[in-house]
Amino acid sequence: MPIQWFPGHMTSARKKAAETMARTDVVIEVLDARLPEASSNPMIRELREFRQRPCLKLLNKADLADPLVTQAWLDHYAKQPGVKAVAISCKKPGDAARVPSLCQQLAPHRNDNANDNTKPLRMMIMGIPNVGKSTLMNALLKRRIAAVGDEPAVTKSQQSFDLSPRLTIIDTPGLMWPKIAHDSDGFMLAASHAIGRNAVIDEEVATFLAGILLARYPALLAARYKLDPAAMDAVSVVETVARKRGCIHKGRGGELDLEKAAMILLTDYRSGALGRVSLETPETRATMLATSIPVAIEVETEEGE
Repeated sequence: MPIQWFPGHMTSARKKAAETMARTDVVIEVLDARLPEASSNPMIRELREFRQRPCLKLLNKADLADPLVTQAWLDHYAKQPGVKAVAISCKKPGDAARVPSLCQQLAPHRNDNANDNTKPLRMMIMGIPNVGKSTLMNALLKRRIAAVGDEPAVTKSQQSFDLSPRLTIIDTPGLMWPKIAHDSDGFMLAASHAIGRNAVIDEEVATFLAGILLARYPALLAARYKLDPAAMDAVSVVETVARKRGCIHKGRGGELDLEKAAMILLTDYRSGALGRVSLETPETRATMLATSIPVAIEVETEEGE
């Protein structure tokens, strides 16, 4: 099932972002460390490359990701010109505090403290919904100015703030793109809750997640749900979670409630209760791009979301 989700307000948000980027020195792209490329909006890359803006990639939620895989992604991004990548958790104030100095390294022309005529360093936070942009803003400003929620697309308008006389930061709404070309990207985004639930079938997303866990993290499945992954496929994982957690439809002769079991598996992954899991690596990404046929599907926008 191809997954597409592009709320109507994102069209105007993209236009506004393009206008603001013309006045920006550094783009801060917040990514989900568990799926850095799947959570990277190609429109952001196109906008910043058109304006030739350097990019600080923040692999957020690194505390939930496989540390070895995260290091592989950092090595991968280190080879890209004009890009600096770091792994952080925006919930840790010390991690967030590093961001301005990292941006200054990418725009040294804005770092002349002896010259009063030097313009402030202008930073622009961008990323898809629910990757932690608002949490980062609150940590940088040391006060709650941005709404934070577990549902994607909480922030819907740009906000600009001065961190100091020489540091200005702009928060932008989460931006999706209208065509998710690869099915696996859609499933990874849905599993990580970057896409609203109205666009997905939880059981299908959980089955996709179970397949990755069986292939790469069977020990975490076994420890969490007391099951034998060697004897299972992805569907049977969800069914076993249903049995282990008592997910039974009342009045249906003991029929398993697979939707409830799917949400248990997805919630355990999202919260980190399952363990530190990464859904893609640089190698799996390269293989996917080499073997997957892109599917371009037009998306109807949902006004008012």
